[in-house]
Amino acid sequence: MSASPTSARIRRFAALVRKESYQAVRDPSTTLIAFVLPLILLFLFGYGVSLDVTRTRVGLVMEETTPLTQALAASFQASRYFSVTTNQDRRVFEEDLVNGRIRGILIIPASFTTDYAAGRQPQIQVIVDGSEPNTANFVQNYAQGTVANWERQRQTLSAEEPSGITVEQRFWFNPELASRYFLVPGSIAIVMTLVGTLLTSLVVAREWERGTMEAMMATPVTATELLIGKIFPYFVLGLAAMTLCVLFAVFLFGVPFRGSILALYALSATFLIPALGQGLLISAATKNQFLASQLALISAFLPAFLLSGFLFEINSMPTVIQWITYVVPARYLIPSLQTVFLAGDIWPMFLHSMAVMLLIGAVFFVLAARSTRKRIG
Repeated sequence: MSASPTSARIRRFAALVRKESYQAVRDPSTTLIAFVLPLILLFLFGYGVSLDVTRTRVGLVMEETTPLTQALAASFQASRYFSVTTNQDRRVFEEDLVNGRIRGILIIPASFTTDYAAGRQPQIQVIVDGSEPNTANFVQNYAQGTVANWERQRQTLSAEEPSGITVEQRFWFNPELASRYFLVPGSIAIVMTLVGTLLTSLVVAREWERGTMEAMMATPVTATELLIGKIFPYFVLGLAAMTLCVLFAVFLFGVPFRGSILALYALSATFLIPALGQGLLISAATKNQFLASQLALISAFLPAFLLSGFLFEINSMPTVIQWITYVVPARYLIPSLQTVFLAGDIWPMFLHSMAVMLLIGAVFFVLAARSTRKRIG
């Protein structure tokens, strides 16, 4: 008695998954891309990349030496944001600023004490290197904050009535504003992009190069069964790489995890669908490992790195580029992962992101299936 079509389909699918799993285990490059490369990237983002500006080297010019200016200079020297070198002549620091040895010059003018005693608003001059706008803005803002804190402390000690309105700042979810807390969760999305897209495109393209893909398609296996059977082991590998990265993020880098495991795996599994689908489409379209790897890096890694909001604010990008970001799956995963780690479960946000990622993944799989059938035909 012959087996039913359903049971035959299940056996074919199980055989494909078993065959692909054995191949993944025997291939050293698979282990390298799935487990070694993610840890390297995680260490780079966790230790090598930081958006925190601390101990910025600046020169402090005191054109007059009075108890008032010395107190202000002591505030700058005590700040954790500055590494201060003092002098009475600004010309001493000009060459250091040009050569990048310092990032700014803070000048307390000779009229500072007189203006302060007369009730006039004294001025502090801040000279920064405009070739590095981010650092220049940090130096300017931190200098203003240091002066404001110094003045508030003096008013408190002298029992003077505070002038104007004071602003008390509170930062939710990341009180220390530590960049590691959002860089490390974002880097997990970059890792999953590499594992999903790059690994899948290389492995399937290798089958096209060796001719084994055509041989498998000559069997009763359908194109859909073949594609799903080939990506299933890499789907599991992607989740395993994500789990390893999360463990390192929490226990090694100290990133708080305030969400649920369910939300983490639901978001990650959903993201792997467009990532794996894109890898299949690239491999079916190129049939060449070198070309597939280049296309995977250009079409998946770079957009995930540059156009997802990971390092650069999307709202500050040109309008045309902002439109392009809507088709980048990492745009939806990165803020969701950061929310899971730092804020907790916000399911309306997660469900919207998951729906968009599923839609993008469906488009990739349809295109990959059509391309595979066309190549075979």
